[in-house]
Amino acid sequence: MTPALSIRPQCRVIVDNDWSGDPDGLVALAHHLLSPTNEVVLVSSSRLHDMFQYERSSPEAAALMAAELVDVVQPALTPRVVAGSASWFADGAGSPAADAIVEVALQDHPLPLVLVCAGPLTNVAQALDQEPGIQTRLSLVWVGGSLTDRDEYNRDADRAAADFVFAQPDLSISWFPVEAYRQVSVSVAELQHELGAGCGEVGRALWDAFVALPIPDGVHVGGTWVLGDSCPLLLTALSADTSSRESTSSPGIRAERTVFTSVDSRLLIADMWARFRLRDA
Repeated sequence: MTPALSIRPQCRVIVDNDWSGDPDGLVALAHHLLSPTNEVVLVSSSRLHDMFQYERSSPEAAALMAAELVDVVQPALTPRVVAGSASWFADGAGSPAADAIVEVALQDHPLPLVLVCAGPLTNVAQALDQEPGIQTRLSLVWVGGSLTDRDEYNRDADRAAADFVFAQPDLSISWFPVEAYRQVSVSVAELQHELGAGCGEVGRALWDAFVALPIPDGVHVGGTWVLGDSCPLLLTALSADTSSRESTSSPGIRAERTVFTSVDSRLLIADMWARFRLRDA
């Protein structure tokens, strides 16, 4: 095997997602786990929108799906996997995920902490509401929302959580709205070829998740699949902040807010396939 270059972790990462929904979240989780510049310290699950209810749609079932994938991808270095809230933020409930996010954020560590959320912001909002001081101890990278207020699942599933999180004045946020994250797509044929046959054990586990996904009535799969949940890896794993972007600041907001308007899909997808193949090699 070709000797590898020495690459050191550049950040600690908490990965939060609704794992029992679109499998692109699981694809992104495997990529995070296999990236040597990431040190994944916590994985947390969020609930699915009420319109997507099936056998494994609860936060507990989603956490189990994530834990099963972690065991396939990286069994020797297993991060903690916790279930998120069964209620939306407006209900005022807490969750093991919020507790765990606060716990990790309050730990002193030389590496910066990045909270990656590619689903509803419920667990993030609960953690910030529970302990406002963690705003300055982590940064958030979120996949969701829209630049034009068009319908978007991650924001619309829990609007109260999104509004609360973006109102925090000291929280640094990098944001991939739908106009950016939908740029990360592959053909269904490429997805099947790479995951089903080309990327070993990890690829097969991920392809099984796509095949087993209950497709809601009225939703039809076309020739492409969006892998938008992988966008944060451009920041946490690849330092590709040269992608086109526009920085904005709202009145009363002291921390940096960066919205990405385009992404380097070629770099992201190529690194993902390579990481999956190198894992088996």
